[in-house]
Amino acid sequence: TKGFIILKDGKIVLEKYFNGHTPNSPWQWASAGKTITSFMLGIAQQENLLSIFDTTSTYLGQGWTSCTTAQEEKIRIIDQLSMTSGLDDGVPDPHCTLDSCLVYKANAGTRWAYHNGPYTLLDSVIQSATGFNLNAYTTQKLKNPTGMTGSFIPLGFNNVFYSTARSMARFGLLMLGKGKWNGVQVMTDTNYYQQMIESSQTLNKSYGYLWWLNGKASFMVPSLQVVFPGSLIPDAPSDMFSALGKDGQLLNIVPSLN
Repeated sequence: TKGFIILKDGKIVLEKYFNGHTPNSPWQWASAGKTITSFMLGIAQQENLLSIFDTTSTYLGQGWTSCTTAQEEKIRIIDQLSMTSGLDDGVPDPHCTLDSCLVYKANAGTRWAYHNGPYTLLDSVIQSATGFNLNAYTTQKLKNPTGMTGSFIPLGFNNVFYSTARSMARFGLLMLGKGKWNGVQVMTDTNYYQQMIESSQTLNKSYGYLWWLNGKASFMVPSLQVVFPGSLIPDAPSDMFSALGKDGQLLNIVPSLN
């Protein structure tokens, strides 16, 4: 563990750092950073720059996958947000965003699979729709209003967010406040906010728009096509929702306990 923070009622009640890490040390969010991309797509939609029901090819152009035109036209932004693009996660490099790596497996919306490549291309969707790259748009619409620091750094095909633990906690407070920060409604699209943290499809009920959800009847996990019965984290409050990344990058939000 490098950093560990608990906040209650908007205040830090426990903050510890280990192994040479400090409050000012940046660290990767890994896949927990997917939730920032989800938030930014909501901001772009509230500014009428895109709709999550648009086909992805509207923003990436035709031929961004190896699918037929008919197969590709079924893939929408919402399918990437909910991990139901239908593209094959069993390719040699599931992080790859080249068209040659994005191969048809099933119709969009009919198969849940945790697949990084289609997710990462949401960054290009944001840039195409807004005219700003992901870092510039995030700085303008999220970091400046909340005082968060950090940035997305390209690592191979991935864009990985790095920040301090306190910046991650600020994002948690923003989500706990339903998109409001210090009296200012950063996310005014309340429908999108709610959709982010509700089951986005019926295949994996514990998955919203790149957020993981507790307290559902069943769940799936990355790399397996198995539906497990019960709650994702049985010992945690049922209303908890989470940004989860590899090697224990966790942001857990429990509205009932504030």
